[in-house]
Amino acid sequence: MTVIKLHNTKTRKKEVFTPLDDQNVRLYVCGPTVYDRAHLGNARPVIVFDVLFRLLRHVYGPDHVTYVRNFTDVDDKINARAAESGRSIGEITAETAQWYLDDMAAVGALEPTHMPRATEFIPQMVTMIGELIESGHAYEADGHVLFAVESYKDYGKLSGRSIDDMIAGARVEIAPYKRNPMDFVLWKPSSDEQPGWDSPWGRGRPGWHIECSAMSYELLGESFDIHGGGNDLQFPHHENEIAQSKCAHPGGDFARYWMHNEMLLVEGKKMSKSLGNFFTVRDLLDQGVPGEVIRFVMLGTHYRKPMDWTEKKRAEAQSELDQWVRMLSMRPDILEMSSNSALIDDEVIAALSDDLNTSLAITRLKRMARFLDNSEAYLRLTENEQVAEEKSFIATANLLGFDLLALAREVRNLPPDKDLEYFTLRLIQERMAAMDSKDFSKVDQLKSELVAAGVEVRMSKQDVELLPGPNFDPTKLESLK
Repeated sequence: MTVIKLHNTKTRKKEVFTPLDDQNVRLYVCGPTVYDRAHLGNARPVIVFDVLFRLLRHVYGPDHVTYVRNFTDVDDKINARAAESGRSIGEITAETAQWYLDDMAAVGALEPTHMPRATEFIPQMVTMIGELIESGHAYEADGHVLFAVESYKDYGKLSGRSIDDMIAGARVEIAPYKRNPMDFVLWKPSSDEQPGWDSPWGRGRPGWHIECSAMSYELLGESFDIHGGGNDLQFPHHENEIAQSKCAHPGGDFARYWMHNEMLLVEGKKMSKSLGNFFTVRDLLDQGVPGEVIRFVMLGTHYRKPMDWTEKKRAEAQSELDQWVRMLSMRPDILEMSSNSALIDDEVIAALSDDLNTSLAITRLKRMARFLDNSEAYLRLTENEQVAEEKSFIATANLLGFDLLALAREVRNLPPDKDLEYFTLRLIQERMAAMDSKDFSKVDQLKSELVAAGVEVRMSKQDVELLPGPNFDPTKLESLK
């Protein structure tokens, strides 16, 4: 079986991944707070852990991997958005959750096995909080319930900070009811205008951190394999999750491997509304940037390095993918293929298995695309070897989240009058093949058919250009596809 190695934030080293149960490999990733559109930075962990999900499914089998990503649908930001807009909280969270799913689908992310909403697990949170109070790890004060950080001796191990360092470096809410400034809220009171649930401590709502602990316990158990998220969540969110989960279930490990992706930059700067470089995934999609281009750019950088979104990278990714899709669209034999996971390239599997090295995987995928431009090395292969390379390329791209066949079929079905580029690339391909075979009959035939359809054909040694002439009749091009 493929050996997967992952960098474990908890131990600060790369480790061989050994699941607790290879028949049920379990992954939890912190999801969005649903009050607005997902910005580009929010898409990075989704894409990163989608690739991990795909890799685990490939290695252990699709039916043996459980992936949980939550929705936080009770939060003060949501309450504020409801108050500003005059809309109900339920309406806002339902709408924004669907926005999120639509946008993440557009960048090629599979839906997780479970997508729990915090509001569906309030009773489980209340139970866990009660257990923490009983065991002396939490206390009630002034209508709140707080976790007593000093009761957990390993607090700070994940982030590698002492409690004093964390107090000095964090924005800690100073409140008279706290025994220690680092103690964090498990339950807080709700006013009549705020959403609330009955509890032994009065009507209220949960703190943020308890949500993930309760949901992961219910869906994955007291011990599971991998917990992921952006490195901005490492402290305090993940640190607090560990503390309350380990104290509530001292016999369990909680998460055994922790993975954190680095943050996103835009043209070398932190994304910020004040700098004018802040945009959502939907902004890019509406501007005509395809989701697969966003994904391609993201995967070009290793997840543990800062990802710099630049216009240059976008343009290069779009050009590369456009070329692949256009060339595939001109190959009816390839369009009839189906993706076969048994043919996925070993080098790409090896790259992904080495701490999810998507950058190396993308580099390898680019090399595999050599058959699209009839490279010399490709032409030296036998016909069977060429077909094997083509199938492997399709399957490998699919593992990385690029359904190139579906995209190519869409291009092939475009109306001819709106897609003369298709015929430009086809003529280029025919000419390249003719230069090797010294038989230009197919080139001449295609030129004649294009001219008969009213297309002006301009060919030079370096370029091919097609323009609609005064007698252009797109209906005559239908038979050429």
